[in-house]
Amino acid sequence: MNFIKNPAVRKSALLVGLMTAAAAANASTEGAEFQGLYDMLVGWSEGYLGKALAIAAFLTGAIVGFAKSTAMPALVGVVFAVVFSIGPGIIAGMMTAVI
Repeated sequence: MNFIKNPAVRKSALLVGLMTAAAAANASTEGAEFQGLYDMLVGWSEGYLGKALAIAAFLTGAIVGFAKSTAMPALVGVVFAVVFSIGPGIIAGMMTAVI
């Protein structure tokens, strides 16, 4: 690992890291063309499609759980429903958080 001791390599790595951080900081202000896609996907996951998928997952888990005599597959359906209901809010909160 002799290349790490080289000051030019250290400076280059620092420069690349800072450029990456600057690009990541600017990424949230651009991309308005994807707003429609974002709204559509959030609408699907929080709307009737998400509710239908959550109910289907719960029913499938309940049937499998009944066949295997365990409650674990039904609990997976419940977790799926919770993720669809609060997941988009959590993701939006993480992406809009200010450091």
